[in-house]
Amino acid sequence: MTGLKLWTAAEVDGGAEPALASVLRWSQEYLVSPHPDLGRTGPVCPYTQPSLRKNLFYLALPESTDLAASVAALRSCHARLAADLDPDDQELLTLLLVLPDLDHTDSTELDLVQRKAKDEFVADGLMIGQFHPVCAEPGLWNPGFRPLRSPVPLLAVRQMLVFDLLFLVDDFGHADSYLRRFAPAIPARVRDQLITRLVTRSYSEAMSA
Repeated sequence: MTGLKLWTAAEVDGGAEPALASVLRWSQEYLVSPHPDLGRTGPVCPYTQPSLRKNLFYLALPESTDLAASVAALRSCHARLAADLDPDDQELLTLLLVLPDLDHTDSTELDLVQRKAKDEFVADGLMIGQFHPVCAEPGLWNPGFRPLRSPVPLLAVRQMLVFDLLFLVDDFGHADSYLRRFAPAIPARVRDQLITRLVTRSYSEAMSA
């Protein structure tokens, strides 16, 4: 793929760049397992194990130092791979852009790249998340937990799913992109969580006004 060097999980298991091997071990151990501080049952990432099982889990390294170009290549790469899959497999397609040359002690640059990219990715029906050794992003279910800490800085991309609403509700544009895709199919549990969050936020804003 232009702009990226791409490996399947099996190829990384067979011997690859040390940074990729480290991220794959973290994916196979941390992401697929429950965590006592997560705030809910189940694995940290419910999609990683099914993605690995179906050989739809890819890791990539940038071919240049132009990070913006690498992120654009990541988006194009996902689209090309998804085009050959049926809808169920498209939901499991996962790409991790591993960025070992970024500062491991400061996530500022990675956070900025992810924020800049998120609008276009979400508009295309994709989720893009940043993971970093010192990522300060709080957990959705436990704000004291830091679920996005990884051994190497990376960006993860997968298809937007119906249960992603709570990751998008704090930005009107992102929520609008979500609702245009999923409004008819929002599960009652997710609708209830959304309403609770909106009511709580509105109450907090009114009390601080």
